[in-house]
Amino acid sequence: MSRPIRTMTVAVAALLLATACNSAVGGGSSDKAGGSVRGVTADSVKVGGIVSMTTATGYSKKDTDLGAKARFDRANSEGGVNGRTIDYLGAEDDGQDPAKNLAAARKLVQQDKVFAIAPMSSTTFSGADFLQKEKVPTFGWGTLPSFCGPTYIYGFGGCMVPMPGGTISQTWPEGLKQVTGGARGRSVAILANDSDAGTFAIRTYRQSFASAGYEVTFAKSSVPAGAVPSDWSAYTKEILRSDGGKAPDAVVSVMQTPYNIGLFTALKRTGYDGVLTDPTDYDPALLAKSATKKALDGVHILLSFQPFEQDTPAMAQFKQDIKKAAGKDVPLNMHMMTGYMSADLFLAIAEKAGKNLTVASFQKAANSFSDTGTMVGDRAEPRGRKESFGCGALVQLKDGRYVVSAPFKCYTPIPFK
Repeated sequence: MSRPIRTMTVAVAALLLATACNSAVGGGSSDKAGGSVRGVTADSVKVGGIVSMTTATGYSKKDTDLGAKARFDRANSEGGVNGRTIDYLGAEDDGQDPAKNLAAARKLVQQDKVFAIAPMSSTTFSGADFLQKEKVPTFGWGTLPSFCGPTYIYGFGGCMVPMPGGTISQTWPEGLKQVTGGARGRSVAILANDSDAGTFAIRTYRQSFASAGYEVTFAKSSVPAGAVPSDWSAYTKEILRSDGGKAPDAVVSVMQTPYNIGLFTALKRTGYDGVLTDPTDYDPALLAKSATKKALDGVHILLSFQPFEQDTPAMAQFKQDIKKAAGKDVPLNMHMMTGYMSADLFLAIAEKAGKNLTVASFQKAANSFSDTGTMVGDRAEPRGRKESFGCGALVQLKDGRYVVSAPFKCYTPIPFK
């Protein structure tokens, strides 16, 4: 029996219990449906996604769906996987709501009979226990604890927020050293939302930045996750006094774009001239509004994949695939990459599984899978269940365009305690 994935908040637990009353699944799980493999026919494999397309804050990951479609479309144009085309159903919108996330997972498995879920991209993943129990290979960005440990859930870059016993990627602090001129004598303040992801982010990055040599003077997951504050003064005052009464050398925000705009604008208004950095604002569409562009100007953004500005064959292929799937030139963003690389990892493992595709053969292939030189670095399973693949870059929004401030590179991870 697989180890249960720990539910991180009382609220999510209550929602899970309430939903279970109406959606209980009897007995154990099987990859068989009506005597055949669930979602697999002689010439196709059925796949669906779960994406936060609409949210209370207006933040949307909808282009994750486009990224997955682009990768699956290319696979199909090349003959599919071992003679089977990918029947991609598109993504269900969970609205960044735990109950809807679980409902979407149940629908895709019980009603649509998918073989796998790719991509899964949300700040909530309450459907994880269900998918693990039902043995549904699931792929997404491993920024939630649910991607770390379970045998059927895969992060396309590995486990980005590890549990104790795993490791932490050092991409962010090591890359930031190139911006701050090293870590010695430098201080950082880290701020996150009061959510599952925020709590784990603080725990992880406090250790990560300290291990890299930075002094962490402030680290809290205290910003409400349901609504962007209209007044940031309480947060900025505490941050700007955190380094022995003075401002830290860098402020690290582990939040979504609407929050980052508010926080960074407030910090700039105080005259703060230190380094600002976050992991979410790599999106050319943000540059369409002058106020947004001004708020994020100068910010260094963490990427766990090759920057779009990097000239490689893989990046050229990605851009070509996105354009074809969209039917026109569109601004690229990290959500597209999330969907694309989630689909890419699924396809790579399915190819290795061979013509006789079952959940068992898929898992056997995954348990000895590895490849090199991808847009997220060198991939390997089952290593990715406990640690990230350790690669990434930093880009800076400067004068209305993104420039690489720390080139894509792989760093040795550290143990997570």
